[in-house]
Amino acid sequence: MSDASILAADAAFERHRRRMFGLAYKMLGSVAETEDALQEAWLRWRDVDRATVRDEGAFLARIVTRLCLDVLRSSRVKREAYLGAWLPEPIVDEATPAPDAAVDLASDLSVALVLALERLSPLERAAFLLHDVFDVPFAEVAAALDRTETACRQLAARGRVHVAAERPRAHASAEDGAALADAFLKASRGGDMAGLMAILAPDATFVADGGGKRPAAMKPILGAERIANFFGRFVRAGHDIAPRKATPLTINGLPGFVTIELDGLPQTTAFEIEDGRIKVVYVVRNPDKLGRLMEA
Repeated sequence: MSDASILAADAAFERHRRRMFGLAYKMLGSVAETEDALQEAWLRWRDVDRATVRDEGAFLARIVTRLCLDVLRSSRVKREAYLGAWLPEPIVDEATPAPDAAVDLASDLSVALVLALERLSPLERAAFLLHDVFDVPFAEVAAALDRTETACRQLAARGRVHVAAERPRAHASAEDGAALADAFLKASRGGDMAGLMAILAPDATFVADGGGKRPAAMKPILGAERIANFFGRFVRAGHDIAPRKATPLTINGLPGFVTIELDGLPQTTAFEIEDGRIKVVYVVRNPDKLGRLMEA
């Protein structure tokens, strides 16, 4: 391949990199695995005769999907043996969607969407993303997944229904989100249980991912009162749970913050907000998912 051809191939790949990252991250929930998949896709793309490619985006989507399916097959046992609640590796400083915007699924990296996709089978996930998100025709989806078109339509339909049911319906403004995140930090770590109850939706959910590497609630905590009691126990026992440092940031497009905890390790906390109250709290403590924050 000539230098000019390599440069052209690289330029074409870069045009689609952001969408390919979104596809792989939605499939895998891991930034490190996503970057590995994109690196392998780039190597394969360089060897392709691009004159035979009608749609670069669809072609690259198929390559990335196959690579992600290989990763999911190889990590199936690891996923099944995961200790406690699983959350995707956080992406820090993603822009928060406007509250009245119809968020494009291709660019949506929200925790709720990744969790909804995680509950699908890998093939359902792949068929839905390829067809509904990346507009790949079912004939090509079938070729990519080695299934019939009819089977792929059924796979995508199951994914469509599940994702529609699981995705949050509203977003807070950046200002409101930041204010609620700050109020949660002060109330939960400062022993203000009444203040915490005031900002949590009655049916709020708290999900923490320690991966068996750091202490964390093993199951989601349901309800504002139970969440407040969870933090209240530490305060009543006289434990200091104030972080060493807290930095407000957006995480997977959600308002939140990164803290350095008393053990010296980082933690991310992100919030889904609905009707002016916190609906879901996502906490990632697993150090395997926070390597980039520890390196920063």
